[in-house]
Amino acid sequence: MDSIILLFLCMITGVALQYSKAFPANSYVTLNQFVIHISLPALALYYIPKIEINSQLLFPLGIAWIGFVLSYLFFTIFGKIFGWSRKLIGCLILMSGLGNTSFVGFPVIEALYGKPGLQTAIVVDQPGSFMVMATLGIIVAAQFSRGTPNPKTILFKIITFPPFIAFFIAIAMNVLKVDFISNLQSVFQKLGNTVTPIALVAVGLQLKFDRRSKHYNFLALGLFFKLMITPAFFYLLYKLFFNQHNLQIDVSIMEAAMAPMITASVLATTYGLKPKLSTMMIGIGIPLSFVTLAFWYWILITF
Repeated sequence: MDSIILLFLCMITGVALQYSKAFPANSYVTLNQFVIHISLPALALYYIPKIEINSQLLFPLGIAWIGFVLSYLFFTIFGKIFGWSRKLIGCLILMSGLGNTSFVGFPVIEALYGKPGLQTAIVVDQPGSFMVMATLGIIVAAQFSRGTPNPKTILFKIITFPPFIAFFIAIAMNVLKVDFISNLQSVFQKLGNTVTPIALVAVGLQLKFDRRSKHYNFLALGLFFKLMITPAFFYLLYKLFFNQHNLQIDVSIMEAAMAPMITASVLATTYGLKPKLSTMMIGIGIPLSFVTLAFWYWILITF
């Protein structure tokens, strides 16, 4: 419960700071850079070396990897049909393809399914959502940002992206079965814990609702895809097609129904992919997701 309170408190604080002269109008840029260059790399270096990779990870992992590909195909196709801008398509792919599987997901899953459910949620988040963000997410952000996509430029942006560098180091350590000394692990954990408060304050600093905004139709489409279409897809795939019925599958589907990822908004903002739309998807998506999560939980316990 304290994690949920933290989410709303930090976002409201960010909104309030818009009216403080002590914070410049572009303060969110600095906060986003802190998250990108310090918090996220620390998160990767703490968690990824500890993950045990086995065949049981396939269904939870599919939530993040398949879900992102599904978002890419959906919004790329619709974007071309309706002539959307590259930045709009990129923003919708990131925000609808990456779920808030940890900061919202962990407390919700633990409350509904206990510690066994939380173990599956961690698998969905770390080798799933986080790795997708640090690889495919960067590729999409670079591809749809500015100008004509250049493979060399995209590759350079990927290999110089701090979370990806940390991700690569952490994966190598996982394969070699080594980890940092306990003191460094503690430091990385504490730095990684700053992702949620700092990123959400940054979201609040940018969050503005303009009644005349052209984003509302895209906001509705993006959230409908993330909160309803994505979990429905995995429900049909896992429950009906693969005939899987267990706690791991239920937790995976609930994680698929989570609100857009906070860090995806940071990534979209950093690459200039419709920052206002990405922050609106966080600001509206998180509270709205508690309603849709209740719906999906009812579906899972009823059918």
